[in-house]
Amino acid sequence: MMRAILFLLVVVSPAVAQKPLFQKGRQVLFDFRKERNTPPPKIPAATERMVLSKMFRRYLNDQNRCNPNFNAGNNSDYLAAARRAGEIVPVIATMATGSFTAAAQSQTLYVVWVSECNASHADAFGTKRVAIFSGQQLVADLDANFKGHIQLKTDLNSDGIDELLMSSADQHQGTIEEMATLVSFQNGRLRELHDFGLVIEDTCASLMAGSASKASVLYMEVNAPSGMPTLTTENYQAGCNRAKRWRLISRGKMQ
Repeated sequence: MMRAILFLLVVVSPAVAQKPLFQKGRQVLFDFRKERNTPPPKIPAATERMVLSKMFRRYLNDQNRCNPNFNAGNNSDYLAAARRAGEIVPVIATMATGSFTAAAQSQTLYVVWVSECNASHADAFGTKRVAIFSGQQLVADLDANFKGHIQLKTDLNSDGIDELLMSSADQHQGTIEEMATLVSFQNGRLRELHDFGLVIEDTCASLMAGSASKASVLYMEVNAPSGMPTLTTENYQAGCNRAKRWRLISRGKMQ
């Protein structure tokens, strides 16, 4: 059930991952108040097999084939042990096309949910990885630090190398939380350029007194056609009614 809930938060397909045009002054980079319901892209089965077989030496195609008695032994990192043993059921969650490791490239980036067998809520239901391909050649295979969703593709410093706004999500006791980070993959390494922290906190499903929706709007202050713009955040709150009336409550990282 949790994986189904989180999967609905995958909102970017290659068709909508756009680079903002240069325009001096403050611009909205991303507005988390807006509804996001774009379905995930359809990955052909042959493509998924090609991607996963180049990332993993062994893996399973069905959760029902997981070994319920798998033991990580003396390894304190259960997820790593499961990956080495092939006790994983990986899937491609989403993808984007662009130039990610260097300028003037034609590359495809896949976000893969590794789904280690028996990974719990405390394990975020498994690790997330980013695989970057040039054609059928795997050029980067990186741990995404549990960031499993792409919200935006952009090139903020106009160097011809795309960055991604990625997020992770969680739901517990009727509270939905989402965290966002701007990342780059230049030279085949994942680099966190800006950690926005918590960008959504929605307690409406908890039905507790004082429940509300909180969401961030991310801005960029552009002063020149090149160079990384200054990134800032404003946080808004609304009640749990269907027609939300947002009011500004703070600036900077959401507390």
